[in-house]
Amino acid sequence: MQIPSVLMRGGTSKGLFFHEKDLPQDIAQRDAFLLAAMGSPDPYRRQIDGLGGAVSTTSKIAIIGDGAAYGVDVTYEFGQVSLDQPLVDRKSNCGNISSAVGPFAVDEGLVEVTEPFTVVKFLNLNTNKVIAAHVPTKNGRFDPIGDFELPGVPGFASKIQLDFVSPGGAVTGKLLPTGSVRDELDVPGVGTIPVSIVDATNPLVFVRWEDLGLTGLELPAQIDADPELLARIEAVRAQASVLAGITDSVKQATRDAPSVPKLSLVGAPRDYTATNGKMIPAEATSLRAMMMSMGRAHNSYPLTGAFATSVAANLPGTLVHDLIQKGSDEFVIGHPAGLLTVTADVEFDGHESRVNSVSGFRTARRLMKGQVFVPDEMIANQLAD
Repeated sequence: MQIPSVLMRGGTSKGLFFHEKDLPQDIAQRDAFLLAAMGSPDPYRRQIDGLGGAVSTTSKIAIIGDGAAYGVDVTYEFGQVSLDQPLVDRKSNCGNISSAVGPFAVDEGLVEVTEPFTVVKFLNLNTNKVIAAHVPTKNGRFDPIGDFELPGVPGFASKIQLDFVSPGGAVTGKLLPTGSVRDELDVPGVGTIPVSIVDATNPLVFVRWEDLGLTGLELPAQIDADPELLARIEAVRAQASVLAGITDSVKQATRDAPSVPKLSLVGAPRDYTATNGKMIPAEATSLRAMMMSMGRAHNSYPLTGAFATSVAANLPGTLVHDLIQKGSDEFVIGHPAGLLTVTADVEFDGHESRVNSVSGFRTARRLMKGQVFVPDEMIANQLAD
């Protein structure tokens, strides 16, 4: 089987983009193709026999369809492909890959192009939420050239604004899945710790660095090099998944839902060294944070995670709100690769909170277009397993 695809960088992630009409309609056959295309499952976690990049941020797919029936330009389904398990996880969205949907739609002729920007509205089928991408355009195509620098991506590129409309309850149906801004989790091997669970564009469980015995100065490589720490972090995340009603058990959370909720380590601003060796002063940030992704520390900070974090900063009583030391109209996250600024439009009506929208900036680039080849026998073997 061979299917046309475009390799896109979106933000600090990469993924294969497919037209929905080109893929098998049977979901089991479709997933078997996608897994083989990416080189998963690979017990060595290298995806050496596919196009995946051996880390969660480069093991992603996007499926783009016709949005006319939904009143939008295109539909977009996101898939997080596990490295070592036969799993295409569709339980959440990815803000980084979302930033490449607009450029893909422009260059594939799926929308009418206007200059200097084309607004592409698309429906994320994972969350049933609408996103508007303001795509820089020139000569009828996406213009990737600009002067915007995104920490975690070398060089400069054009700036793509993403507006997520009414992002609350994207996965669980509720902005606060447990009904509380703060909960106590009793986690075997960890103890009882406070957490906040907020679902806005994606559900996140927030945990203070110190409650896991950390200083907040750690970088991803240090986190990933400690198997016992990774196990404790996953135990917290899995327990939060059950509390949020995403899964029925901690075993199911680890096995079937490794992508949601994501976990973010948060703390008050502090001086720290980014992965590029640059010193980030405490006064430049609202919060010092690091996110986990598919069991490993993320090297920057996913955009959907940043949106959920900015919303949490606007909700009195959450761990994030109580830690921030700058106003949250322009919320600046100090993450492993540098700084990320996002905004959230949150309204309060009595005791209820409503998130009208969240906005942030990313960059993207079209990297390659061609055919993805997968032997029919490999698909048959995936289906047999």
